[in-house]
Amino acid sequence: MGSTIDELWQNIEAGNSGIGFITLIPEDRRTCHVGGEVPNFKPEDHMDKKLSKRMDRFAQLGLAAAKQAYSDSGIDGKIEPTRIAVVVGSGSGGLSTMEVNVETGLTKGYNKCSPFMVPMMIPDMASGRISIELGIKGPNLCLVTACATGTDCIGQGMKMIQTDECDAVVVGGAEAPITAAAVAGFNNMRALTGRNHDPQAASRPFDKDRDGFVIAEGSGILVIEELEHAKARGAHIYAEIAGYGRSSDAYDIVMPHSEGDGASRAMASALRSANIKPEQIDYINAHGTSTPLGDIAETVAIKRTFGDYAKNGLVVSSTKSMHGHMLGATGAIEAIISIQAILNKTSPPTINLENQDEQCDLDYTANKARKLDKFDYAMSNSFGFGGHNSSLIVKRYEE
Repeated sequence: MGSTIDELWQNIEAGNSGIGFITLIPEDRRTCHVGGEVPNFKPEDHMDKKLSKRMDRFAQLGLAAAKQAYSDSGIDGKIEPTRIAVVVGSGSGGLSTMEVNVETGLTKGYNKCSPFMVPMMIPDMASGRISIELGIKGPNLCLVTACATGTDCIGQGMKMIQTDECDAVVVGGAEAPITAAAVAGFNNMRALTGRNHDPQAASRPFDKDRDGFVIAEGSGILVIEELEHAKARGAHIYAEIAGYGRSSDAYDIVMPHSEGDGASRAMASALRSANIKPEQIDYINAHGTSTPLGDIAETVAIKRTFGDYAKNGLVVSSTKSMHGHMLGATGAIEAIISIQAILNKTSPPTINLENQDEQCDLDYTANKARKLDKFDYAMSNSFGFGGHNSSLIVKRYEE
């Protein structure tokens, strides 16, 4: 979908699909043939070439995005480094590094495994590299909550600012799960789409013909800062984080609660955190993965949370229809998209919604983006294996 915010938003607003045939896995090892890959990504364009060779792809993507965000924030030199934190997570960490070294061990002997294997594969290496390369000396954390990771990292950063642990936090997620073993694992549990002949139509949330999610890679990073501190230094403020809620299904390790219990509690918690009424939410960026059970469960959860307003004024969409599911990175990227939606007063589309499921009966902004007369609050939902549920609320910034 692009490697800059402007490029990302232009493609989102236009309803362009970033899904194509997988190239990162040799053809004879592909169990699924469609995915969302970052186009033309060259690590050496963003970091020292020698350094990049000692980093897994997920950490390379994370560091590249963090450098963009940090530069854009203008925060460097404006805040004492010990008052800045990093909270960047990954759902799976360095999968490609692990796969390569396991294969090396099996074929050549484990004494041939790389000495860099461990510091390349563990999930906190994106946050660690970001801290080192940007000179950030405050708390340095990596959360792992499966597909809720990116959203939880933003929420955790918000709480750290609220408790005065720091003045600013680099937050988000990074993921590079398009590897032979990872794709096979998801495919064998029948979580992935089987629409291998038609990549751009493969991700179709809320459509009757959906058959699984499209795996993707990427990274989304934001710099969040205490409001008065940001105003005092003249920072360009895109939006405010108004609320954050989280919960556990305590139900099943992979299946969502059929009545949307945990998801509904996370959304309700976010509304309480923001101290707003349900009717003040103008748009929801749904988790909407294009799985048969997940899309129905989220629809039920939204109706539980928003009551009559869910079908009478609330606008929803799933941008995963365009960018696929980036696991632990998705929540952060969807938060960025939600902020762009507010700034442009535009609900992104859910593309490929051609035959809407009767059980998914909300307004999902089918196929084309839509301008909204009122657009002050957006909610972004992320739900993950293990029963993790997280909801973030962002609001328009008014000086």
